[in-house]
Amino acid sequence: MRNWKESKNCIFIKAPEPFNFKVNVDYFLRDPNECMYEIEENTITSVIEINHLRTLIQISEAGSDYLAVECLAGTKPESFEDKETIVNYICEWFDFDTDLLPFYEMGRRDLLLQPAIERFYGLRIMGLNDLFEALCWGILGQQINLKFAYTLKRQFVEKFGEYSDYNGKRYWVFPSYEKISKLTAEDMTDIKMTKRKREYIIDVAKLMENGDISKENLLHLDDLKQAEKELIRIRGIGPWTANYVLMRCLRYPDAFPIDDVGLINAIQFVKGMERKPTKDEIRELSAAWSTWEAYATFYLWRMLY
Repeated sequence: MRNWKESKNCIFIKAPEPFNFKVNVDYFLRDPNECMYEIEENTITSVIEINHLRTLIQISEAGSDYLAVECLAGTKPESFEDKETIVNYICEWFDFDTDLLPFYEMGRRDLLLQPAIERFYGLRIMGLNDLFEALCWGILGQQINLKFAYTLKRQFVEKFGEYSDYNGKRYWVFPSYEKISKLTAEDMTDIKMTKRKREYIIDVAKLMENGDISKENLLHLDDLKQAEKELIRIRGIGPWTANYVLMRCLRYPDAFPIDDVGLINAIQFVKGMERKPTKDEIRELSAAWSTWEAYATFYLWRMLY
């Protein structure tokens, strides 16, 4: 049962310990081209859509213990069930169900993780709740730098997504798999991604539209390896993309994109190496991270961006 309360137009969600709202907001600011939310004065504004219920929300800190969630433009739901759906969405987005203390106990004994934990104490793996968005983001980010990936994401969202207007700004909803499943690769030619990536995204949308893959089904699998195998069978999804989705959307704490360029560069940076670490060296360095590979990777990423 989530710990939350409400007052007038606000929902207040109890934050777990340890949690640092500003550290998490800073993560959201890592690229100015992000199009799924706006950050202003330590406040996150975003549209969330759950079960076809679209709500424009502002999230801010209410003291050190609570997140304040204000529903804007008359979009606050009336029923308790719909309010609880919003609470559950935000708790999943901020990964409130994970107890970070065991990770910190392990990480403080690890020379590689120690600097990241000290610098970003209270950071949570900020999730991608929607499986289609997570898969698309993984495909978009393949073999390109993060800045260009954000540019492609914005082009894709603004071409095919819907939005809510508020105070002269547009707040975007990620394109639905139902809509994308009806497109052809030619419909996406003005988005500067490769033809193959366009095909991969449409294929994923069709699989989800047909019910061949869903978040619910993946969450009911027994373990990480089964879920990874199920994702890799999708055309365009390799081990890196699968583990990225397992970590950011399906919340497997042992998901580990070991071949990730950002992880490799972060290890090189933190250790002050003149060359990039080998895969065997990364395996050796990560031996103590068992069951916490996802958080270790996320914290090391933050050392770079």
